Amino acid sequence: MTLAYPLQWPEGWPRTDSHRRVSDQRFHGRTYGLEIGRTRESLLDELRQLGAKEVVLSTNMPVRQAGLPYANGRLFNKDPGVAAYFTLKKRPLVMARDAYRTVAGNLRSLTMAIEAMRTLKRHGGDMMMERAFTGFAAITPPDWKRPWREVFGVKPDWCGDITALYREKARHRHPDTGGSDTLMAELNVAYEEAVAELHL
Repeated sequence: MTLAYPLQWPEGWPRTDSHRRVSDQRFHGRTYGLEIGRTRESLLDELRQLGAKEVVLSTNMPVRQAGLPYANGRLFNKDPGVAAYFTLKKRPLVMARDAYRTVAGNLRSLTMAIEAMRTLKRHGGDMMMERAFTGFAAITPPDWKRPWREVFGVKPDWCGDITALYREKARHRHPDTGGSDTLMAELNVAYEEAVAELHL
């Protein structure tokens, strides 16, 4: 299982406006709890039982070297979206959720959706499940990310001041100035790659 950061929201999937996101209170009291680690493992277990392979969970939550998130417990995030990319019978699929205010809430919601799909498989046969999954085709591969030069809009032979360019782009991408967490996270990753490549 791979964790993809920053969030790779699937193309064509609508986003939930932040003021329309709901509390994950409905999940409280269940044995699963809403700690990030437990909800992630619960989702992965459902995907394994479904027969999913090559699973990639993508969020805007930074992770450690070992793949575990830095944050513990219930995490409130400006962009708590979760996208689960996987292959099923060699078909690339994706399911995404951002209706809840926490990453853990959206992980739990996806878990319940996969659980429902497995119930459909048990009671309705493979054909019904296949038809249900038709709309979940993944257009963009989960490990896709734009090269840093493309993010910054520079040519291969560009040799300017990457830090100055980063600050300029950040003014437009930052969520406080009309951008979003996703755009800012992409810029941060691109900046790190540029610094590493240019040996700055």
